[in-house]
Amino acid sequence: LREQIAQAGFTEALTFSLCSRDDVSAKLRKSMPENAVHIANPKTLEFQIARTSLLPGLLKTVQANLNRPIPMKLFEISDVVLKDLTKDVGAKNQRQLCALNYDKKPGFETVHGLLDRVMQLLEVPPVSQGDCKGYYLKGSDDPTYLPGRSAEIIAYGIVIGRLGVLHPETLANFELSLPVASMEINLEPFL
Repeated sequence: LREQIAQAGFTEALTFSLCSRDDVSAKLRKSMPENAVHIANPKTLEFQIARTSLLPGLLKTVQANLNRPIPMKLFEISDVVLKDLTKDVGAKNQRQLCALNYDKKPGFETVHGLLDRVMQLLEVPPVSQGDCKGYYLKGSDDPTYLPGRSAEIIAYGIVIGRLGVLHPETLANFELSLPVASMEINLEPFL
């Protein structure tokens, strides 16, 4: 997948596995995820929990590279850590893919096109809404995204991710001034 996404014009990023509590909650305009793994004695405010999403790390990467030419098309395939009391360590790693487009226009079609290509590579066919034999998009409201500009990605009847255009307040929280379209999916069902 990494090679194919890079060939689609996206640059791979590798971000920190630990982040601040604000990165996965307040900055994304959400409450703290219940399945977040907290560090008992963090040495710094930047590394308080294990990440539950790859999106904040990519937004911080854009923020640190604002002097670079646009568009910035970034992606990361890596693990997030989630509480799981059925595991002996009380948590599990989950492989995810996140991609974003930072440009003068959001570029929703760029991110949606990448999703279609990834699903093609994973051999998951596009289907009509409600069909459980492939994947489809279903409109949803998420405070991280603009109202009416986000969707759940549903594959084989389960929600595997989300895509959309980020809310201006989300962008301001990461000190970004141009629009961003992003998508994030759980790759575990396809491994």
